[in-house]
Amino acid sequence: MRLSVQILATTAALFGAVPAIADSDGTNTGIAIATGLVIPQFDAVEGRALFASKGCVVCHAINGVGGVDAPPLDAEYMDLPMNPFEFAARMWAGAESMVELQRDELGDVIYLTGEELASIIAFVHDPEEQAIFSEADIPEEIEAMMVHAEEEEDDDHD
Repeated sequence: MRLSVQILATTAALFGAVPAIADSDGTNTGIAIATGLVIPQFDAVEGRALFASKGCVVCHAINGVGGVDAPPLDAEYMDLPMNPFEFAARMWAGAESMVELQRDELGDVIYLTGEELASIIAFVHDPEEQAIFSEADIPEEIEAMMVHAEEEEDDDHD
């Protein structure tokens, strides 16, 4: 069973889940829980694409692919099992420095929906999906930012 499905199933069991919630097109968007909250799907495949396209890769590395300004996010360094809310809380604790780095490196702050964050959390905890992450996943505009940041860093050291 893929980690994203395991997280969703475990979360559902913990919160007494009721049937899945679907978009108007029938796409499963998560599970509703008894307290009236919705837990989004944890989609590691989508998370791999978002990790690169949103710019997380500019500062964080997985498989040695990515930046070095922030801790690597390889699954081997993650607490298992991890409550996804704990992961979000750790991000929140570092929010001030992350926002500063995002503005410096990307020119703006990364905005994530709850669904996007859930998918990135799934990717960060999924060694199988991480094993196929490579530079080919990085969009050209993000790669250009990474090259520019490296050039500035080299200029600073000269």
